[in-house]
Amino acid sequence: MLFKLTGSSCSGKTTLACAAADRLRNIVVHDFDELGVPEGADRRWRHRMTEMWLRRALEYQDRGIDLLFTGQSPLGEVLATPSAPLLDGIAICLVDVADEVRRARLAERDPGRWETQAVDAFLGWAEWHRNHALDPRHRPRVIVDWSGTAGPDGMPMTPDGARSYSTPRTDQSPNPWIRSSSGSRSSAKHTGPANSP
Repeated sequence: MLFKLTGSSCSGKTTLACAAADRLRNIVVHDFDELGVPEGADRRWRHRMTEMWLRRALEYQDRGIDLLFTGQSPLGEVLATPSAPLLDGIAICLVDVADEVRRARLAERDPGRWETQAVDAFLGWAEWHRNHALDPRHRPRVIVDWSGTAGPDGMPMTPDGARSYSTPRTDQSPNPWIRSSSGSRSSAKHTGPANSP
């Protein structure tokens, strides 16, 4: 089964995923961007990577392990992948915080890195997620049409400042953990290339 935590940057997805993994058995945690985001990443790359992660979820599923997956992709993009129907189930949760909390977390996590325009883009993406969670018909072009302009970090934005997808990360996620039925933990390793289909 795939458990997906989604939301804009600094909403607490990774913290929540790690806390949940410490309490659950037979689950592995991965972050969408843990393999890096190449310069010029586009919709085709994002869709390939989403499919790659769902194939990974199927590999885990075959071994009796669930995948707890963090990232900024909404449910519609996950469901649109060819491998989605092969999973035993998909559950998604929007993780969100107030805009001022997100601003503070961005400043604390990456001091001096983000200009006002970039922070506003994170806030716009968070607002889009909130509205899309309430009504999946809310501005679907944000996830299917990259006709917007690039933001200060090079990632696409719609004309009204909403994010078209995830922001690039320079940090690496902490090593994901698998908890076996005996309760012991072992590090999960990536075994395929970053651009696997």
